[in-house]
Amino acid sequence: MMPGMYPEQDVTMLSVVTNYASLVAQQNFNANSDFQTKTITAITSGLRINLSGDDAAGLVQANQYRSQVAELSQGVLNANNALSTLQIADGAMNNISTMLDRLKTLATQAASVPDGQGNDAEFQSVLTEIGREASNIGQTDMTVYIGGATPTVSIAMSTNKVDQTGLGVNGLAIATNAGALAAITAINTAVSNLGKAQGIVGAGENDLQYATSLANSQIANTSAAESRIRDADMAAEAANLTKAQVLSQASLAAMAQANAAPQGVLTLLKS
Repeated sequence: MMPGMYPEQDVTMLSVVTNYASLVAQQNFNANSDFQTKTITAITSGLRINLSGDDAAGLVQANQYRSQVAELSQGVLNANNALSTLQIADGAMNNISTMLDRLKTLATQAASVPDGQGNDAEFQSVLTEIGREASNIGQTDMTVYIGGATPTVSIAMSTNKVDQTGLGVNGLAIATNAGALAAITAINTAVSNLGKAQGIVGAGENDLQYATSLANSQIANTSAAESRIRDADMAAEAANLTKAQVLSQASLAAMAQANAAPQGVLTLLKS
């Protein structure tokens, strides 16, 4: 018979030194056990990515989303704190507006009576109260960090002071007709100046509310994006667990058969 006339054929060798079938069964059993452990981890944690090796690229993106959510969440708190400060200032300015109305009433009354008969004592008391209210407002410029593409909201609170000097009512008196007439003119200007300050506060409140609404929307959308990457699909993982359990049991059964096969050699040794 000439060499090469027939194709080569595999020869099965019966060996008790190396049990190849058992080694393959062990390898598959280990792989199935790892798969089952990974699936159980995903189900019990609710996360698809529990280790960096589960999805390294996805983990990087998910961490970036989580960082953005943390920044925006604190930004919302910052905005709410600043909004509370503006609301306090707004309430104080409304009180000052009422007091300016009272000053106007007193000055108008004093302008129509003989000198010295105007109620200057009350007038001065109201002026003092305006100064006290203004000192509680704390009109300093505010820069509120919220995050996102335009991360800050700036509010120029210091440009229009609402104390006696800023309103232009410092030193007024209505003890005389002339003083009362001058006070009326100054109070008209004060009302206008107060309106500018209230406009700044109102615009700041609106800006913060808009920024907070946008940040909350971004938090929701970014959290959803992170969830799609990081969270486990529980239905798929439940199916994977069943698959892993069946494969592990099959691997154990196959390993038992493979380990029993070399025992057939004993029949060859029987006399």
